[in-house]
Amino acid sequence: MKSMWREYSGRRLLAPVLLVLALLVPGAAMAASRAWSNVDLVLREGPGTVYDVTGEIPGEIRISVDRCWQRWCKVRAKGQTGWVSIDFISFGQAPGGPFSGPKLNYPSGGPGQVCFYTGGNYTGSELCLQSGFVAQDLVLLHRDNTFASVKIEGDVSALVCRDFDFSSYCERIVENKPQLSRFLNRNVSSIRIY
Repeated sequence: MKSMWREYSGRRLLAPVLLVLALLVPGAAMAASRAWSNVDLVLREGPGTVYDVTGEIPGEIRISVDRCWQRWCKVRAKGQTGWVSIDFISFGQAPGGPFSGPKLNYPSGGPGQVCFYTGGNYTGSELCLQSGFVAQDLVLLHRDNTFASVKIEGDVSALVCRDFDFSSYCERIVENKPQLSRFLNRNVSSIRIY
């Protein structure tokens, strides 16, 4: 009977210790994304303007983003934590909005066309498109996941993406591609011609 009591009381002590450890370990292991505050940030208790203000973080400094929900992110910097609108932070190499950064001199506006081919080395059936064409979902054109090569003719370029609505892996094509990369070869689902 005495050994059963020791085993029972040992389990009673072990359970709270394990609970405390379980609560501490995930917090220590939580990885945050690095980002920038584009402007002075007003921190809130929760994800929305209905929550109370808890502090401020200055603009143009490195911040840590713990998580995001809808259009709000929980951030940390300068010893403060709170929720801010995702519109006021950026995840680039420097602070700035989504259209900041180097201005790339991609061909655009034409004249010219971009031709997509179902076979490598510009073989198979083709689909030639001009500047301004947008297909958010190639399944609607019965061309989803069919292209293997791309030919650029003139002052144009193309944005091609693996998934519909320009999501997942995307690549800007500015020169002829006799064979698309392994990520896009017969995996293109959305196209924009510039």
